[in-house]
Amino acid sequence: MNVNVTKTVPIEFKWVVDAYAKVRQGGKATGIDEESWTDFAKNVEQNLYLIWNRLASGSYYPQAVRSVEIPKKDGTMRMLGIPTLPDRIAQQVIKEYMEKRIDRLFHEHSYGYRPMKSAHQALQTVLKNCYAFDFVIDMDIRKFFDEIDHELLLKAVEHVLPEKWISFYVKRWLEAPTQDENGVITPKQGMGTPQGGVISPLLANLYLHFTFDKWLEKHFPTTPFVRYADDAVVHCRTKEEAEQILEAIKQRLNQVKLSIKESKTKIAYCKDYKRKQSHEHVQFDFLGFSFKPLRMTGKPKDCFTGFGAVISSSNRKKLMEIIREEKVFKNTAIEIKDIAAKMNSRLRGWINYYLFKGKRSLNTIMDSFDERLIKWIKKKYKIQMKAARRKLNAIKQKTPKLFYHWEVGIC
Repeated sequence: MNVNVTKTVPIEFKWVVDAYAKVRQGGKATGIDEESWTDFAKNVEQNLYLIWNRLASGSYYPQAVRSVEIPKKDGTMRMLGIPTLPDRIAQQVIKEYMEKRIDRLFHEHSYGYRPMKSAHQALQTVLKNCYAFDFVIDMDIRKFFDEIDHELLLKAVEHVLPEKWISFYVKRWLEAPTQDENGVITPKQGMGTPQGGVISPLLANLYLHFTFDKWLEKHFPTTPFVRYADDAVVHCRTKEEAEQILEAIKQRLNQVKLSIKESKTKIAYCKDYKRKQSHEHVQFDFLGFSFKPLRMTGKPKDCFTGFGAVISSSNRKKLMEIIREEKVFKNTAIEIKDIAAKMNSRLRGWINYYLFKGKRSLNTIMDSFDERLIKWIKKKYKIQMKAARRKLNAIKQKTPKLFYHWEVGIC
């Protein structure tokens, strides 16, 4: 298999191999062709060569994107787009090429889906800004991924990357139609990028870099903001300033064919023991945390109201529901070590993320997890709740590292 042939597009076969290794670690959902990673791996070298050959010759065209509806927190549905496996690999190749050349251009306080940036960094910056600025614009962009304008996005791509082959591949992915579960194909109407496509987060960052970040930096240079993909907060000194900037943001978004979701956008006051103004909203949510007035302690017996962050009530409820509905607890034929093997990676992910602001909310969630274990023990051994609780305590003493939350002392 000759992979050293000169091609029209300067893409190397190794890039495709590396992209496959990275994308392979992601989701298992299949595209419209229903090809799984197991199927793809049966003839992996030939499949990768075919992707490379088409990419490098400029003849790669994506298939339709499988559209799937998933529920949002507010009860509405979000449309998720799932490309085929070859399309995911191809997108990863182009994404890596683009990212190495344009990530340095992005604003320092744009944190979403960027190398060396994290949600925890974004949260820490928001908290720091809340100490210095009294008001926050908590903004929600309406159907952002569905309404990104293709013409404006392609102009941004061409501006930062002059290579023509980058633009025509991005254009092909943008224009790829969607196919629903009934096989109905819907063409794109000059807007939208699939929320689920490998390259979509990078394109979203590029779009908002020019339409929001650079604009805000130019017109309101002393106003700090934090953005994680399409989720952003803007920090202001006064209510009047916040109202003025919010109105300007609405007008700006309208210019770039986006809009604010009014029902989820508000101005919040960072109220604490020093800030005593009356204001309708004293809380806002960002990246799974609620920023709000909290009872805090300083010196011994010294309590005061500070402004901090805890797990949002909606995310706490979501984790509790996952624990309550987890199917592994319904199987009494297995052993408790099997439950640990199934659940520890999930527990580790929850704890490593939400431990950012302490154990308070996590203790409640992990208590719920242990209660679920007690009920499982009760059913498995056909004993009363008190006996099941004693049995779990004995297991915890004997194997204190069996579950991740036991190991790190959240129980």
